[in-house]
Amino acid sequence: MKIKKLASIFLSIFLVGSVLTGCKKNQAAPENTDVQTDGKEINVFNWSEYLPEEVIKKFEEKYKIKVNYTTYSSNEEMLAKIMAGGAQFDIAVATDYMVDAMRKQKLIQEINMSNIPNYKNIGAEFKNLDFDPENKYTVPYMWGNVVVAVNTKLFNTEIISYADLWDTKFKNNLVVLDDQRAVIGIALKKLGYSFNETDPSKLEEAKKELLKLKDNIKIFDSDSPKTSLINGEAAVGYVWGAEAALAQQENPDIKVFFPKEGLYLWQDNFVVPKGAQHPKNAELFINFLLEPEISAEISKNFPYANPNVEAHKLMEKTTLENKVIYPDTEIIKKGEHLKDLGETIKLYDNIWTEIKSNK
Repeated sequence: MKIKKLASIFLSIFLVGSVLTGCKKNQAAPENTDVQTDGKEINVFNWSEYLPEEVIKKFEEKYKIKVNYTTYSSNEEMLAKIMAGGAQFDIAVATDYMVDAMRKQKLIQEINMSNIPNYKNIGAEFKNLDFDPENKYTVPYMWGNVVVAVNTKLFNTEIISYADLWDTKFKNNLVVLDDQRAVIGIALKKLGYSFNETDPSKLEEAKKELLKLKDNIKIFDSDSPKTSLINGEAAVGYVWGAEAALAQQENPDIKVFFPKEGLYLWQDNFVVPKGAQHPKNAELFINFLLEPEISAEISKNFPYANPNVEAHKLMEKTTLENKVIYPDTEIIKKGEHLKDLGETIKLYDNIWTEIKSNK
């Protein structure tokens, strides 16, 4: 009887221990056992002030993949580094016209969309666009515009046209994007031309206009142009819409204007450079950023216009109704997206070099 009783006790202990061990195993199991990865790191190349550090940490904690994060200040800087050795990055963010150029130069590779189920969260109007008509190479990230912002306490004036920025009262008072297509573009629009002008004679006219404007330009800054508007270092800005919105939050004297000639509109997209070492990790990272909660968190920190319609359900109403970030339809219709200009871009490069060297 004692032997049977002891055996019964040992059997009970064994069964309980097995159950507890099973529970521990279930608790320790990773959340995504079916996720395919290719290594324990990912190399990300993105614009400055465009992705919260907290979001990166959440990805690292969830998937145990280290994010090596590098930033750039312009599409041209990004392109130069990708051309010099794109395989060093697994994912980059490129604006619409730059995607077109990179695709034509075979600098990016197709994305396996089956690994990005959250792609369904992106609004239809942001897909099947000219720079990637079959949605093979890109996944939309954010979109937006470039606006004119004025500290009305320093200059109580309205900006109706880009031509107003040439007013001599603004001498040494402008902060503008460190972006050649954006800045050369306002000179072209002032003259009645397109942001995508290719006529050499018209581009020469634009250069002459910019040489007149340079006395008004105090700062070139694409990273954080809101900073100089907030601290009063600059009184007028030609800046990203989200940066203007953030500046307004800090300084209510800042007013935003949409010049009558039409805005520079853009859409930024995730791309995978040709020969990326960790393409599966890149697709996993993209899919993670498209999760509605994560996408909404990104917009909360950096309120660029978000193409993720599921994230909109979690975003603050004041953000979605902010006309600086999400302009009215008639404003959007008057705007222009930039296009790849092929060999003509060399003329833009030359103009930009001359403008910057004279500053």
